Amino acid sequence: MLSNTPTSERIHIAIFGKINAGKSSVFNAITNQNISIVSDISGTTTDPVKKTMEILPLGPVIIYDTAGIDDNSNLGEERYKKTLEVLNKTDIALFVTDINKPLEKSETEFIEKIKSKNIPYLIIYNKSDNNKSEKTGNEIEISTYTGKNITLLKDKISKLKVQNQKFIISDRLNEFDTVLLVIPIDESAPKGRLILPQQLVLRELLDKKCTVICIQPENLKETLNNLKNPPKLIITDSQAFGTIKDIVPAEIMLTSFSILFANYKGDLKTLINGAKQILNLKNNDTVLISEGCTHHRQCNDIGTVKIPNLVKKFTGKDINFEFTQGGEFPENIEKYSLVIHCGACMLNEQEMKSRLEKITSKNISVVNYGILISFINGILSRAVEIFPEITID
Repeated sequence: MLSNTPTSERIHIAIFGKINAGKSSVFNAITNQNISIVSDISGTTTDPVKKTMEILPLGPVIIYDTAGIDDNSNLGEERYKKTLEVLNKTDIALFVTDINKPLEKSETEFIEKIKSKNIPYLIIYNKSDNNKSEKTGNEIEISTYTGKNITLLKDKISKLKVQNQKFIISDRLNEFDTVLLVIPIDESAPKGRLILPQQLVLRELLDKKCTVICIQPENLKETLNNLKNPPKLIITDSQAFGTIKDIVPAEIMLTSFSILFANYKGDLKTLINGAKQILNLKNNDTVLISEGCTHHRQCNDIGTVKIPNLVKKFTGKDINFEFTQGGEFPENIEKYSLVIHCGACMLNEQEMKSRLEKITSKNISVVNYGILISFINGILSRAVEIFPEITID
């Protein structure tokens, strides 16, 4: 069901503007619910408010209401940072301004920020209760008080972004291909369910009419022996590369969920190039390990335990590690010699690419879990064979 679409797979629509421009009223008008508090008191909206819904023909979306960009309160700077975090994940931007006031410098500067990111946008002139003129193009006059042009606004939003369908893996396979999914069930596996990358890949393969076999690493050898014909592809949890790399015959393509998401959400070539930086790490270098989700970290956690141990063992260096989770990402990253990122299944494409742009703009290398683990295991070229357009220098 569309209503169950993960947040990371929804189009992110965000509403920006000054205090009391009517952002929350626009948010409520679009969602048809009184979710955001509307008040004449300045700074009513503090932290971003969000709502999942559907806007046809766009499909599943998530809409954000943000704090005023001109918030001068004691917490204004922190609220503005939260607003910029939302901007980094925005697919469609709605900038709300009061039609009865000229655009101020803070507004024009923020609109330029939106433009610089090549985000489709609308400028919404609110409080147009008695105004007779009509804006065109990417501008629209509305009144949340009278309901003027609210339907037209929704129509304009629905036409702002054409969804070019992206696939995780099924566009590289044929109907009835056999695919093995190697899914370890260990202490880090959630009880009674699969993690999101496994769910999304499995559903996409079933939609493609592939034959899908899900197994644990210890069943791989026997499963391959029992198959009449070898599978077209084996997709594994990256942590199992070391266990299964010598079991899988060379003629069978092998990759991981994390590597597939490196291509689906980020920039595969950039992340592959980043793997080489591990060879240049020196004693006392600082490495950032960043995860897009927030979870309870266990004693053998991949991000805080397994990845650091792999890197230290492979390099033989005394390296410092720092960690971030969820929407948190450092503002200043110049001190890091390398950034190691998760597969980003909980981030949308826009946010992941914003992170990559921020990292690479500082000439810092970045790699994700799956690519790093395959590199350490000496099978990176093999692990990206499913992407023949990618060459490894």
